[in-house]
Amino acid sequence: MPEESSPRRTPQSVPYQDLPHLVNADGQYLFCRYWKPSGTPRALVFVSHGAGEHCGRYDELARMLVGLELLVFAHDHVGHGQSEGERMVVSDFQVFIRDVLQHVDVVQKDHPGLPIFLLGHSMGGAITILTAAQRPGHFSGMVLISPLVLANPESATTFKVDIYDTDPLICRAGLKVCFGIQLLNAVSRVERALPKLTLPFLLLQGSADRLCDSRGAYLLMESAKSQDKTLKIYEGAYHILHKELPEVTSSVFREINTWVSQRTAAAGTGSPP
Repeated sequence: MPEESSPRRTPQSVPYQDLPHLVNADGQYLFCRYWKPSGTPRALVFVSHGAGEHCGRYDELARMLVGLELLVFAHDHVGHGQSEGERMVVSDFQVFIRDVLQHVDVVQKDHPGLPIFLLGHSMGGAITILTAAQRPGHFSGMVLISPLVLANPESATTFKVDIYDTDPLICRAGLKVCFGIQLLNAVSRVERALPKLTLPFLLLQGSADRLCDSRGAYLLMESAKSQDKTLKIYEGAYHILHKELPEVTSSVFREINTWVSQRTAAAGTGSPP
């Protein structure tokens, strides 16, 4: 008898059969995370991580949202974390959006009728914006933390990762030229998509962000057609607001908690906040 083929494994050599995962349209295995409330969820939230990182870095933020009786879910994008794909390489930025919509459809099938929100940071913010623009009217709102709308000229050639971060799933290879081109293309797509946005959103931005130009936050606010849009600028703060100085991070968590609480309540009743 022929030998059974060995199970598919993560880049860290863990069998996917032992991990929550989905298989995307290209046949690539994506590692998934789910944070579930003890009771019936009131709403769903998909979290989209940034370039070079992975969804596990949003555990604290996800747990806070679970405390609001929300089901939070995420996956490592292709080429990131415990998902398959050459590190920080993607054939087309649209792959990220396509995979998010696939995951959203899978979870919504199990929880029909629940409002769904998006949350994205940095590159994940660009993915979130493009996902929302691709399905107008589908999402009840989105939270954007330092989204990639305009690239800071200082970061155009090199993607900087905190050298003090010991997370083994963080990609420290630097920004590959092909991935940099995809990010620049994504910026152009995001700028074109902004006028299509009509959903409620909360936008949090540091004025000293060295990766995503803070002017992008103002461009988003001016261009989006959303009636319910909120911008909070953190003076002197940098890129990763949810892992900043304690006073910044505490404020970020409070802002997200309040905003999501109000919008999930409104989405549940079908009335504006």
